[in-house]
Amino acid sequence: MYRYTICFLKHRNGILMLNRSKSPLMGLWNGVGGKLEHGETPLDSVLREVREETGILLETACYKGIVSWLVDGVETGGMYAFLAHLPEDYERSQTPQVVEEGILDWKELAWVLDPDNAGVPENLPTFLPYMLEEDEPCQHIFTYENSLVVNYETASLPKPVTT
Repeated sequence: MYRYTICFLKHRNGILMLNRSKSPLMGLWNGVGGKLEHGETPLDSVLREVREETGILLETACYKGIVSWLVDGVETGGMYAFLAHLPEDYERSQTPQVVEEGILDWKELAWVLDPDNAGVPENLPTFLPYMLEEDEPCQHIFTYENSLVVNYETASLPKPVTT
């Protein structure tokens, strides 16, 4: 079981991003999320984190899989990834907005996915398009050597049972 969750909130052609003020990934724009608390499911965790970090009350989010990483041949972590489509008539809050975790801002999807964008984690433009376009959950496995991505693989995951 992984310790982290991440959620990308999409509205029209924008993604709500958080520029984190703390490690890991301090100073980079990323989705919202954080650590699972004791006894939480990944979905419970991501709904809580979205509420705490953005004030947005989601009823659910779509499970899109896992992003994991190997560093120098050793699996060192991963996160459960979710996507939430906000309704067309959703009224965005004024951004940028300083929050406890950093700065929230709506970013255009083209900006987020630009391969030359050094302001997002380097693996994000690789896995986020899959999350936006595909229905089935997938594991995105990144291999790092000397802090650089040297390999990317995907693996199918079973769709979780919802009741």
